Amino acid sequence: MSESTSEPSGPSRVDGYGRIDRSRTLRFTFDGREYTGHPGDTLASALLANGVRRTGTSVAHGRPRGITAAWSEDPTGLVQVEAPFPEPMLLATTIELVDGLVARSVAGRGRLADVPDTARYDRRHAHCETLVVGAGPAGLLAARTAARRGDRVVLVDDRPAAGGSLLGTERIQGRAAFDFVADTLAELRANPDVRILPRTTAFGHYDDGFVLALERRTEHLASPPANVSRQRVWRIRAGHVVVATGAHERPIVFCDNDRPGTMLAASARDLLHRYGVLAGREIVVFTSDDAAHGAAVDLASAGAAVTLLDARPTLSAATSALLEEGAVHVRPGATVTGTRGGDAGEITHALTDTGEVPCDLLLVSGGWNPTAHLFSHVRGTLRYDAELGAFRPGEAVPGTSVVGAANGTLDLAGCLAEGRGESPEPVPTVGSASVPTVGSASAPRLNQVLWRTDGDPARQYVDLQRDGTVADIARATGAGMRSVEHVKRYTTIGTAHDQGKTSGMLASAITAELLGVPVESLGTTTFRPPYTPVAFAALAGRERGRLFDPERTTALHAWHVEHGAVFEDVGQWKRPRHYPQAGEGMDEAVLRECAAVRTGVGILDGSTLGKIDVQGPDAGAFLDMIYTNMISTLRPGRARYGVMCGLDGMVIDDGTVLRVNEDRFLVMTTTGGAAPILDHLEEWLQTEWPHLRVALTSVTEQWATFPVVGPRSRDVIGAFAPHVDVSAEAFPFMGFVDTEVDDVPVRLARISFSGELAWEVSVDGWHAPAVWDRLLELGAPHGITPYGTETMHVLRAEKGYPIIGQDTDGTVSPHDLGLGWAVSKKKADFLGRRSFTRPSNVDPLRKQLVGLLPLDRTRKLPEGSQIVELTDALPPPPVPMLGHVTSSYRSAALGRTFALALVKGGHARIGERLTVPVGAELVPVEVTGSVLFDPEGARRDG
Repeated sequence: MSESTSEPSGPSRVDGYGRIDRSRTLRFTFDGREYTGHPGDTLASALLANGVRRTGTSVAHGRPRGITAAWSEDPTGLVQVEAPFPEPMLLATTIELVDGLVARSVAGRGRLADVPDTARYDRRHAHCETLVVGAGPAGLLAARTAARRGDRVVLVDDRPAAGGSLLGTERIQGRAAFDFVADTLAELRANPDVRILPRTTAFGHYDDGFVLALERRTEHLASPPANVSRQRVWRIRAGHVVVATGAHERPIVFCDNDRPGTMLAASARDLLHRYGVLAGREIVVFTSDDAAHGAAVDLASAGAAVTLLDARPTLSAATSALLEEGAVHVRPGATVTGTRGGDAGEITHALTDTGEVPCDLLLVSGGWNPTAHLFSHVRGTLRYDAELGAFRPGEAVPGTSVVGAANGTLDLAGCLAEGRGESPEPVPTVGSASVPTVGSASAPRLNQVLWRTDGDPARQYVDLQRDGTVADIARATGAGMRSVEHVKRYTTIGTAHDQGKTSGMLASAITAELLGVPVESLGTTTFRPPYTPVAFAALAGRERGRLFDPERTTALHAWHVEHGAVFEDVGQWKRPRHYPQAGEGMDEAVLRECAAVRTGVGILDGSTLGKIDVQGPDAGAFLDMIYTNMISTLRPGRARYGVMCGLDGMVIDDGTVLRVNEDRFLVMTTTGGAAPILDHLEEWLQTEWPHLRVALTSVTEQWATFPVVGPRSRDVIGAFAPHVDVSAEAFPFMGFVDTEVDDVPVRLARISFSGELAWEVSVDGWHAPAVWDRLLELGAPHGITPYGTETMHVLRAEKGYPIIGQDTDGTVSPHDLGLGWAVSKKKADFLGRRSFTRPSNVDPLRKQLVGLLPLDRTRKLPEGSQIVELTDALPPPPVPMLGHVTSSYRSAALGRTFALALVKGGHARIGERLTVPVGAELVPVEVTGSVLFDPEGARRDG
């Protein structure tokens, strides 16, 4: 690692190359040492320009690792960024250099930030006729062609600047390549129907033209504006998707091929032309593909001493002359068998079959793999191309086209033709000084291209990120693995951040060689989204913290906050759990609130209960099929408790139903069940009973509902609505009236979830605060006490009223809850009816709801505790469990603790004693009926 420098050019920076801004100098820190770079650099290019080769150690073997490639296909260059944003495990090759960047190497694994990420993340939607992924020559022409025919076009590219793998030395249509790029971009930008998204990676392609893309918006800014999100997820819906994503160069496997200073040939060439970085001074190029010859010539022209080892025994006269003219020392028929390194593990020699060659950079090129990931995401199949020596897109997928190198067309002229929508004709490859830009038609045997079969397979690295070796693949095939999918999972090769971009084809080829089968019959592993890693923060967008889930509040939320309520989340609602007074914890507050309700009067904000307006001539018949009990016989002005079951006969919700008139009902659900039950009703209405004339509307937020509960509740309601006769004779239980109070429409219903005399006062949300205040004012002489959900739970549990989802777990029937009386024996059918006769549903050992009384009257059982037979010592595991505690509270009315529980054969066990293990202690309990307070129901009518 070099000392920091303040000079504009580092020790590996060469003049006359690169597209960086050398007029400005940026300072950054890596592993505690300061370096400099330039705008346009990546962290990787800046490190290499400063002579820093080692960027970390490998995850399993602890071997030194460096930079292997120039962009997202790099399997090794992971670093930890500390500033300007904290984020682990990012590729140095894709981090744009900014002033003040602080990063460090990682020892196999990164660490999560210990401070919150304050950056913004968001998402956008876009619709277009044509989406083009990749702004290389083929992609630019595809976008231009679509725009000229009048399409709305979105062009995305993961690099900061368009041009793809163009070096700048090529000529297109008689012009310098970058002039062609600039002119094409100018035409596209002038079109209002074209959206260009640089720094944007399409990472997932799904059915019906849906593509997810990640835009990096501020990584290149040292001081990003506070109102600009750092990353943005684009949700793009396209009529047609053009995949122009290029190709990835393949490495070659030999002993110790993982040392820092071993790199893909095209990546070293890219570093030179894009960043002006000469990654080595004494370079060995090992290849069997003509594309690496261009890299050898360019690096030699930049001042490096280059030796080219080509595995092929002979080269064409033209190629030999070109390499000789470029001052490249050529050794045909030579191969690299291994490497030797210095004390820091960085490469010092390439070992060949004829001896050692000194070098500080070893470049390899084993051919090219079309980047067909997005094509595969939509179930596009790949076929093996023997001439290419790689898998390329096979049969076309509707709505998707693949062009250029991604389609296996590895010459520039062919890429341009495909970009224009033409069928490319075989033409000489166009490139820098007639050297192929990407690849050639040469296709040596796979083991010659990709893998030296001699040497120690435990030191031949296939997946440099996972430390996966040839020995691992041999172990997998030796264990009987025959599928590359199985080999992938057995070895973990291809499962790291790069998802096998450089290792996937190697693994397939080596597996085929070991099994003695053609690689085309073996195939490749399945490419799945995401194409590159995506931060969870980006996927979450702004939906984190308070925005993670919609936060719903009632019309009285401000009042609750003002009066010190402690809230709990119930579904998406913020509900007051209790209202502590000075010096009270929750237990004390709840005991006080419970005593107030049982002896005087209390008031609850019950507005969150689900409310579904059911209207239509067939509304009664529809609800008869939904509920286990009869609803259609309900008279207008009356309410009825009802239970809903799924097809398996298990309870999914409960609540009251109010009949407003002959064709209109109000269905009340649990708070958490409001949305799921509406969906449940709509599904059956729309898919099974579409002939029924019924309409459903959620009115949960339109009605605010306040239970007024307790022996003095009649006094409060009588004063609130003096024109209404609230006597027991005139206003029976489960009756309701619609009336007005001071010209405000209100509904009064005698419904109780506590067993006490109670009314529910319902009013529209606009008038809710005024009605609440009026009730508190009128109740003050009677000591009216606001109470929260915890008190509500205690009151209902004392009466054995179950909470669906707390006292049930999806395997509980109405009979298990003691609600068999709510299952009609008269109706011909309803949801769940047939399931009640299944043998498992009439098993006497089913879990049933009962009460539990700890023998220690002060002991509160933890909810969820398991229940076993009465014992002084647990037997060796497994211990047979009888059930579990569903609800557990302290009771002011009972003067003790109590619980509800689901217990096997519980109804027959009433009077027995059982044991509840709590930690190391065995707590004895007595089984009782589920109704522990006022079992006669004498308090209901006051």
